[in-house]
Amino acid sequence: MYDYTVDERKLMMKEAFRGSGIGVIFMAVFGTLWAGTGVMGLQGWGFPYVELAAIFVGIIMVIVGISLIHASQKMSNQVSDDGARRLKRIGFLFNMVFIAEGLLIGIAIAICNLINQTDLIPGVIAIIVGIHFLPLASLFQIKVYYATGVLLCLLALITWLIVPDTVMVGEHQILAPLSLLGFGCALILWTTGLTLWLGIKNSSRTIADEE
Repeated sequence: MYDYTVDERKLMMKEAFRGSGIGVIFMAVFGTLWAGTGVMGLQGWGFPYVELAAIFVGIIMVIVGISLIHASQKMSNQVSDDGARRLKRIGFLFNMVFIAEGLLIGIAIAICNLINQTDLIPGVIAIIVGIHFLPLASLFQIKVYYATGVLLCLLALITWLIVPDTVMVGEHQILAPLSLLGFGCALILWTTGLTLWLGIKNSSRTIADEE
């Protein structure tokens, strides 16, 4: 079994901090956007407190992500040739996955509009987003992404198959599928971001103890 040197482990931690920081920011931004979808389903119920709460969570997570990236910049910048090639390959594959996701979402929206089934668009997008986490889990070796992807897909299916079109809260009508899907996806992504942050903090503490 290969034993990493101290410098190699520090470099790995640097990339872990940077990657986790970027991941947390992505989860924050897209989680907040999904929360916006949930707010649309509420049709004014809870305004403006629900919106403000979602924005607050998003801002806090962005700050956490930026702090991780900032911390990574203080670490060693020495990268071996093999390490540089690996990082370049990871970056290329990530871009390919991201582009494929965008193209599939665009095609799905066009098809839903063409067949006059626009109400399916949020669920289809959630499934595509969920599926895109599966190759990322393998690419970045982040197991929680598998759970994120599966949960997003399951949530979309549940909103299609089980959730009624509308729910009355007092005298206020809520678009239940839209709200459940929006806030559900937001919580899944925010929880993923929190998991990334906790994971990197625990890893850095473990390495510090070993040194």
